[in-house]
Amino acid sequence: MNKYLRRGIISTIVGLGLCMLGLYLMADDLSFYKWILVIGVIFFGFGFLTMLYSLIRKIERRSLLDERKKHPKDSDE
Repeated sequence: MNKYLRRGIISTIVGLGLCMLGLYLMADDLSFYKWILVIGVIFFGFGFLTMLYSLIRKIERRSLLDERKKHPKDSDE
């Protein structure tokens, strides 16, 4: 598990937790639930994008390694 995937999972879990907390506070009619919901959505979005970035990096790395196997560098150069 690379650092981007780890950060993404942690941010997504924190975002979901904050959103759940915000919904709980909304049911209790507390006024600051809106800020907690906004922060939760931001964390969730950041985590999702970070996990997506991790997947793209993994695919790109594999394609680069496959390309290098197909076309090895000439030893004369």
